[in-house]
Amino acid sequence: MFPKIIKLILAVASLGYAGYQFYENYIGNGIFLSLLSAVFVLLYFKNEIIFLAFLRLRKQDFNGTEKWLSKIKNPSRSLVQKQQGYFYYLQGIIQSQNNLTIAEKYFKKAIQLGLSMNHDLAMAKMSLAGILMQKRRKREATLLLSEAKKLDKHNMLTEQMRMMQQQMKKI
Repeated sequence: MFPKIIKLILAVASLGYAGYQFYENYIGNGIFLSLLSAVFVLLYFKNEIIFLAFLRLRKQDFNGTEKWLSKIKNPSRSLVQKQQGYFYYLQGIIQSQNNLTIAEKYFKKAIQLGLSMNHDLAMAKMSLAGILMQKRRKREATLLLSEAKKLDKHNMLTEQMRMMQQQMKKI
């Protein structure tokens, strides 16, 4: 994983060299280098390690996800704010299998930093509500569940929310 500043320097350098290639009438080289600089800019905003961790999580490989996330040593310095949110979101999902107290801390941090997709934010709030419900903190869980309902515009989490509300009635 390259630091953020290196990605920007490589993007600017390849774009500058692309301009030189256009000036020298090497149009193909210029187009290729322009696309290469776009890849560096994309990697600045979408971290490659987090992307690979999401692919592991999609296969339900929690150990592999944790292994990829462990490659990020200092998330506050090496990641943009939204990427930090996704880092803590993934950590919360992994820790929710083992330790709910640590998972609660990670989900709160992810919600505080923000996630770029509304359904991811809804999922984080719903997971945090589930953890709070297991800890018998019904009022906070109800508040988070209602916020998650507002964020779930495509009704992807409706069934899970309905099940959680039924469980809350039993508490």
